[in-house]
Amino acid sequence: MENKSKIALITGGSRGLGRDMAIRIAEKGIDVIITYISREEDAHNVVKLVQEKGRKAAALQLNAGEVNSFDVFFTQLKAVLQDTFNAERFDFLINNAGIGRNAPLGEVTEQMFDELLNVHFKGVYFLTQGALNLINDGGGIINVSSGHTRMTLARYSAYGSMKAAIEAFTRYLAVELGPRGIRSNVIAPGAIATDFSGGVVRDNPEVNRMVTDMTALGRAGLPEDIGGVVAFLCTDDARWMTAQRIEVSGGMRL
Repeated sequence: MENKSKIALITGGSRGLGRDMAIRIAEKGIDVIITYISREEDAHNVVKLVQEKGRKAAALQLNAGEVNSFDVFFTQLKAVLQDTFNAERFDFLINNAGIGRNAPLGEVTEQMFDELLNVHFKGVYFLTQGALNLINDGGGIINVSSGHTRMTLARYSAYGSMKAAIEAFTRYLAVELGPRGIRSNVIAPGAIATDFSGGVVRDNPEVNRMVTDMTALGRAGLPEDIGGVVAFLCTDDARWMTAQRIEVSGGMRL
């Protein structure tokens, strides 16, 4: 009667890295819930892809930067867990939703700063807080940071600082949730060819060449390079890993 399948919740799962995470996690035999902010059709396409892998799936709308919307989201999440998955809780939270904003230090506006803060740190902090009673003991949290916490490039002072905060938060989660057997890790992608930040790595040949030249493995990253690492962290093979920063950059700026 009880559904023993594990369930992963991925924010920002309708495209890019989140889309590939959903597919790769489903390949590990884990059911998937994704969130989207505006790309409903894309989100439902991801749901279909997960279902084609033989797993249950659902999509919910969420603005990960609007903390005051989280109570409504969690009410919807509880209903979807019950109706679609015959479950009261889920197992893995992947805080992936993000936005790309960058500017020289002297040109960063308070609005830009707040947008980055709300999505990349405040939203992650309080969404995780709100999910604590819905995550099964023995589950896991995977946060998404950035290579910009190690590689210090001009124009990314606000974005990189928010991601550095996420890396610290990940370690605190590991300590506080360790008694429940909940692991907390963070991945730090390098430059990935997606539509993030206006598709600059994917669509600008000059930027793509610059990334290629500074990367040991000789190319820019692809979404398919990231999802498998997240999927691994959702398996028992990673059961003894917590509080770790895993950079997935192909060896950028070594």
